[in-house]
Amino acid sequence: MPPGTCPLPADDPELRSLTLDELELRWAEAASRTAISAESMTGADRKAQALGIPSEQLMEHAGIAVAAAARALLVHNAREGHPILVLAGPGNNGGDGFVAARCLAEWGYPVIAVLVAPEEKPRTRDAAHNWKRLDGIEGVTKIHVPVARDLAILGQGIEKAGIIVDALLGTGVQGRLREPVRSAVEMIRRARDAGTPVLAVDTPTAVDLTSGDPSDPVVRADLTVTFHRPKLGLQARLGKAYAGRILVAPIGIPQEADRG
Repeated sequence: MPPGTCPLPADDPELRSLTLDELELRWAEAASRTAISAESMTGADRKAQALGIPSEQLMEHAGIAVAAAARALLVHNAREGHPILVLAGPGNNGGDGFVAARCLAEWGYPVIAVLVAPEEKPRTRDAAHNWKRLDGIEGVTKIHVPVARDLAILGQGIEKAGIIVDALLGTGVQGRLREPVRSAVEMIRRARDAGTPVLAVDTPTAVDLTSGDPSDPVVRADLTVTFHRPKLGLQARLGKAYAGRILVAPIGIPQEADRG
């Protein structure tokens, strides 16, 4: 497929059947772009919206890309038939996870979507909208985990998950992780140690997208799906080690949004 001709995720019905290698080839043009910092990515996202691209459209592309990668990771590890566990924080990283959960359920994969936050609904408009959209969808179990002790209950039988999607925190990590996200990260670490594959959305939680430096605790992923361009932090030695295999998915941010 020639560079620039790849359809965006929400416009690409073939994504639901592609392997990890095929996804990497399909999104090769995005992966070949110059790497940027977390700050530059935030700026590009805002500029794209100023240019008229709705934020909910960007989230839809990102979430569907995550869904395609999650399905491919599940199949790659021969764990079909086990539910996909999506652990989502209250921000837009969690919103990407909710879009992925909806898409996976529509493709026939059972999903447990967990909002890990003290609040009853996500903090951002787009994330809250996509959390609400999961209501009544066959194959989706919604759970709200406001405090750490509820995670201990959720963690019983965690090995039954096909894969775990880490959609807890993206570019906005600063300082020590707070509960209940901290306990969710520790639960992901235990599950991966027990053999459950982990997919990180944008960056493994607690890995800085600019420097690659981790805080503690930190998620170690088998696969990370980041968006628009490679990230400097995921090319750094530590960031690369925590990210695992990296896919860079296009989400419709135009080239003009990278300027100034």
